[in-house]
Amino acid sequence: MGAGWVAGVTRARALRTRCLGADGVRNVAGSPTLDDALRYLAATAYRHDVTPGAAPAEAQRAVSATLLWHLRVLAGWQPATGTDAIRALAAGFEISNTEHQLRSLSAETPSPAPVEPRHAGTERLHPSPYRLGALAIAWPRLARTRTPSELRSALAASVWGDPGGDSPAAVATGMRVSAALRLATAVPDAARWAAARLALLFGREVFVVGRRMPDVSARRAARLLGPRAVRAGSYADFRQALPATAQWLLKDIDEAADLWRAEGRWWEGVERDGRELLRRSHFGPQPVVGAVALLSADAWRTRGALELAARGGGPGDWSAEVLDAPG
Repeated sequence: MGAGWVAGVTRARALRTRCLGADGVRNVAGSPTLDDALRYLAATAYRHDVTPGAAPAEAQRAVSATLLWHLRVLAGWQPATGTDAIRALAAGFEISNTEHQLRSLSAETPSPAPVEPRHAGTERLHPSPYRLGALAIAWPRLARTRTPSELRSALAASVWGDPGGDSPAAVATGMRVSAALRLATAVPDAARWAAARLALLFGREVFVVGRRMPDVSARRAARLLGPRAVRAGSYADFRQALPATAQWLLKDIDEAADLWRAEGRWWEGVERDGRELLRRSHFGPQPVVGAVALLSADAWRTRGALELAARGGGPGDWSAEVLDAPG
């Protein structure tokens, strides 16, 4: 790769220090109260959006907003190819914005114009959209939509593609399927993550929730998971038909009801792969992708640790997934 990557890769390696790390996550999770955890975070790289006195959901969203800020900074140092890769990896933020937008548009009674002062708790009900900057895919246009059908049309006219419906479920599923396919195509080093995440999404939707995917999303999913997996009539057949790029995630998960176990396994895989990619010595996209993976996994663990702190700190029934982070 050319000299254009030098600054981008150097910045990616420097951002590794923004991770809280295993010890920091344990300190947050062991805090006796959420306020204690937030005070701890206020002295870390997550201080950018952390607000004392925040509710659990607000605190977790603040961690996500800090992650997005770091990704935007990292993208600003990249050549065009690197920025495109980070944009694909950060697609979840635009999905979240769109889900909130659709929920607002789908409300039975339109929200009145904002007035001051705002009522306490309004931020939790209607959080401000994530500020995507250069990582936006189609958000500016999506944000201007006024009805669910208009939002669907805007998606169909963008790289997201038609989700196959304008219900919250159809839009959320359609965008996630589209994001996985785009990630696997645009960022080859993340293709394994994309396929496995899509397998988890499909398994939950079809075999846990019992909800049939819109045809257009099923066809897109088949491009990563294969037609046999998408047409499978049972979870066992689905798991057996998956390609190797996705099958690893569901290893030993024999029942669809146990798919919740795959979430932590997926993040462990992303973190492990990210650490290896960041160690690559050459200047190119791989260390950048690795840095995004490590920052994202750290934010996921920190959000989980905040939930533990909100429960009074100490171990919980899923704390091992959060606290036993690789060094």
